[in-house]
Amino acid sequence: METILNEKVEAFKELIKKIKAYNEAINVMYWDLRTGAPEKAVDGRSEVIGMLSSEVFQLSTSNELGELLEYLSQPEQDKNLDEITRAAVKVTKKDFDQNKKIPADLYKEYVVLTSKAESVWAEAKDKSDFSLFQPYLEKIVHFNQQFAELWGYEGSKYNALLDNYEQGMTVEKLDPIFTALREDLVPLIQKVAEAKQVETSFLRKKYPKHQQEQFSKYILEEMGYDFKAGRIDETVHPFQITLNHGDVRVLTKYEENDLTVSLFSTLHEGGHAQYEQNIASELDGTPIYEGASMGIHESQSRFWENVVGRNELFWNNYYSKLTEMFPEQLKDVAVKDFYKGVNEIKPSLIRIDADELTYNLHIMLRYELEKALINGEISVDQLPALWNEKMKDYLGVEPANDGEGVLQDVHWSAGLIGYFPTYALGNIYAAQFTEQMKKELSNFDQLMLEGNLIPIKEWLDEKIHQYGKLKTPTQLLKDITGEELNAKYLIQYLTNKVNDIYNV
Repeated sequence: METILNEKVEAFKELIKKIKAYNEAINVMYWDLRTGAPEKAVDGRSEVIGMLSSEVFQLSTSNELGELLEYLSQPEQDKNLDEITRAAVKVTKKDFDQNKKIPADLYKEYVVLTSKAESVWAEAKDKSDFSLFQPYLEKIVHFNQQFAELWGYEGSKYNALLDNYEQGMTVEKLDPIFTALREDLVPLIQKVAEAKQVETSFLRKKYPKHQQEQFSKYILEEMGYDFKAGRIDETVHPFQITLNHGDVRVLTKYEENDLTVSLFSTLHEGGHAQYEQNIASELDGTPIYEGASMGIHESQSRFWENVVGRNELFWNNYYSKLTEMFPEQLKDVAVKDFYKGVNEIKPSLIRIDADELTYNLHIMLRYELEKALINGEISVDQLPALWNEKMKDYLGVEPANDGEGVLQDVHWSAGLIGYFPTYALGNIYAAQFTEQMKKELSNFDQLMLEGNLIPIKEWLDEKIHQYGKLKTPTQLLKDITGEELNAKYLIQYLTNKVNDIYNV
């Protein structure tokens, strides 16, 4: 029996490695599409991605894999598996059962659609013309409605999609959390609007791209990013992508008239990359070599972008390096004024440019529109008008065109419906983790002041990164903090920062 079990385990591992190899090839092509592939290559490349993705889908839903999972998940076999294999079987079986419900030809059609849709979205965004993207988004929404029905769900149809990115999260759990955030944060925004505003004009001077590139590399190294296992490139919409354990890439964006774009995009994507680079090596080649969830992943990027990158103590150390890089642009700007400037609170049109306080309202807007789309309460052609209406109601600003409105995010073109709520969840997780970190690293403030970021990285490696997907989001949170998800720490963090900067 033991020999048979070992043979089944090895066969399972080999099949998973084959799927991983296909996915690595797909990701390389996706990275190429987003970093400079010729315009005329898009259709052909999308077809190849579709074909390879179809192969992955067929392998992931094959009878061979199904038989292996059925055998290995039986109680009498499961008890004899090591922890990593047991977790890998559990995660793979969940995905298998879900994917098996989708016909292979339907899945291939969807992958080709989303591959093409991203490039169409980029053109539509550039031209501020939603009509170019509308037919693609209508198909994407329809596909996701079909998927939700095929997978099955309880309560809102949107729950079927939400669970893909944040296991166990539902509309019924999320709505009260978002309501609590809104009730506490909106009054803060109103107080800030009535307070004396901070100076930010120095951030909009001309900052040469090549110098921004140098500082991006420098700050990634400072936070512990391993350039021997990664690289940084430029793209329209910043992201991070993992090819394998030794190749975790960061993609950022440079705007010569806005220093904050690359500065905080690099910190943000660097946080994602740091997670991926420090998952335990023994998990490599398995489906648990990835973050616990999108929300937990986002907590790491938001931690580095905001808790670290917008911390006054951080800039008391690193500002000298920044002024050395940009002496003319920052020669008359004191570090305290720079700190206040990068923490300006002002309702904005663009989510990725939003301050920490108003950011969550951007997420709530998208969350509400997604729910309504999937539940068939609104149609795609209504999105531009509804988007503008909600922006005005929630943030008091209204887009002048679709490029700075409904077309600003890449997510829907990639089919990532159900993803947006994880951004707000990431903020909540980050604040809760930080509270515990400060209890265990009593010299946290001193480390920041000295620019000694490695002990902070190592705490995250030990508590979060190394486990990959071995633990669920709830398990991680309870093991680290002893609590369930609690928004009060984010509210306290934001309240303290607002009081510090705006004296309200």
